[in-house]
Amino acid sequence: MTSAATFLSTGDSVVHILVVEAKGSTPREQGAFMLVSAGGLFGTIGGGRLELDAILAAQELLGSGETTAQRIVALGPEINQCCGGRVVLQLTKINEAQRIAMIETERASMNQMPQVMLFGAGHVGRALAHALGPLPFRVTLIDPRPHALLPAIQGVSSLALPVPEHAVRNAAPGTSFVVMTHEHALDFLIIDEALKRNDAAYVGLIGSKTKRATFRSQFLEAGGLVHQFETLICPIGANSTGDKRPEVIAAFVAAELCMRLLAPKS
Repeated sequence: MTSAATFLSTGDSVVHILVVEAKGSTPREQGAFMLVSAGGLFGTIGGGRLELDAILAAQELLGSGETTAQRIVALGPEINQCCGGRVVLQLTKINEAQRIAMIETERASMNQMPQVMLFGAGHVGRALAHALGPLPFRVTLIDPRPHALLPAIQGVSSLALPVPEHAVRNAAPGTSFVVMTHEHALDFLIIDEALKRNDAAYVGLIGSKTKRATFRSQFLEAGGLVHQFETLICPIGANSTGDKRPEVIAAFVAAELCMRLLAPKS
């Protein structure tokens, strides 16, 4: 995903807009932020008139001798928004020390994002990588064929591994695995490793109900347990419309991953 660190690394003067208080119905929560420079934006505090006015205030701050400003905004008729809540925005023209601290903080935060490993850089694998790239995941696209990983996809790491299942063994606990390689035998090796870890956040396999049944038999014959196999998601994107275009499948799988990995824990 595009990062605040990249935005801040240009060296341009930047105003940090932070939601320091959010009461009632508001577009974003306390802690949401955006960055504004003379020529660009990063992030969002919710859009609409609230954000437009905040951007204009940030641009005014950039051109002034002041370093901070605050806005208290009621989200009502006065700004043509009907949320009904109230937000307090803190605007800060960041100095070099703050810039460095923000870059370090964001990099640390990105290291805490869910790790998603995609196996197979075919049509669906690349479409899914493109769909996940802008989302708050650390995505790695893995394929034994180096040429399949070109061109690179923004926000996505790539690995050409002759034995892709080794990446499963070395993955951190809580990693998600989505398997879409060009060979069913390779699919099985990766799935077998992922399911037997017992700590994956998500294990998904592209294919049909028939493929799932075949893999179930092979998995159990290879010493796998029934309860391990039942965690497998196959077909992936099962709520899809039946449209098999790679981009459509990728959209449904991305939604499936978001529901699994980003939904609030109950």
